[in-house]
Amino acid sequence: MAKASPLLKDELDIVIPTIRNLDFLEMWRPFFEPYHLIIVQDGDPSKVIKVPQGFDYELYNRNDINKILGPKASCISFKDSACRCFGYMVSKKKYIYTIDDDCFVAKDPSGKEINALEQHIKNLLCPSTPFFFNTLYDPYRDGADFVRGYPFSLREGVPTAVSHGLWLNIPDYDAPTQLVKPLERNTRYVDAVMTIPKGTLFPMCGMNLAFDRELIGPAMYFGLMGDGQPIGRYDDMWAGWCIKVICDHLGLGVKTGLPYIWHSKASNPFVNLKKEYKGIYWQEELIPFFQSVALPKDCTSVQKCYLQLSKQVKAKLGNVDDYFNKLADAMITWIEAWDELNPSTTTAAKLSNGSSK
Repeated sequence: MAKASPLLKDELDIVIPTIRNLDFLEMWRPFFEPYHLIIVQDGDPSKVIKVPQGFDYELYNRNDINKILGPKASCISFKDSACRCFGYMVSKKKYIYTIDDDCFVAKDPSGKEINALEQHIKNLLCPSTPFFFNTLYDPYRDGADFVRGYPFSLREGVPTAVSHGLWLNIPDYDAPTQLVKPLERNTRYVDAVMTIPKGTLFPMCGMNLAFDRELIGPAMYFGLMGDGQPIGRYDDMWAGWCIKVICDHLGLGVKTGLPYIWHSKASNPFVNLKKEYKGIYWQEELIPFFQSVALPKDCTSVQKCYLQLSKQVKAKLGNVDDYFNKLADAMITWIEAWDELNPSTTTAAKLSNGSSK
């Protein structure tokens, strides 16, 4: 009997940011080998990154980024995993899965290895239900449905733009929580996928994340972090807040829950605190900002939404710190670079994103 072809084999790229040899891919070989990898090398571009044999990949270091983007390379972070978003920009596939190099294959409660990529694909290919919460969580999963009282007019759902996965073992905590709970490990496996409701923000973690690049790709910018910047470890948070308000505006869905990966390595909480401390302070103003964002009805594409958002960032957060003026400018540069490398998506986005809500 012929072996089934992997789901979306020719429509999905796996993006991995790294500073080290990618030995971790050996554990993922049964699941990742059929797919194309985009490796974004951070740090010293003269260092040789070794990739196990048998994988189909392209690798970009800082020299490559500078060559491809020219002056616009200033929008891509250096010495921070935020550099991964360059991989989103150069991909030509419809879907992206991104994972960190300290994440391994997890096991479900029965002891079976979890094919995280397969679950993400299932999440993305099924609709989301952001306008009315279903108490059985994802109604499209086997063994579930819409519960009594769920409006029939909303049961078709909306396209899913983002699938946000979770982690067993080392939790994704901020530095203060790491310091007071140094031995805490996540052992709870919750067999659930749910749509994050419209109007609700969430802390997006970039280490186990998939998205529809055609639906939301231009908004998946991980900001200015790391070298030369006053903040780190907020790259995925920033992208998560941006994509959520844009998905809400365009009528797209964001799911969270399954799949789990095994997060193997706890980062140093003191180093993390140095990177995070301004973000911990600033987020008390950032969250109300994103909660109050209103995008005009004529913002009917992701690019238009993102450029409008950059204007609001400059107008309303620029007085918090000058960093946000720089970030707002970088958001514009990012869109300009995206459109240069993806000229066809500028028109396609207007058609595929539908009308604003």
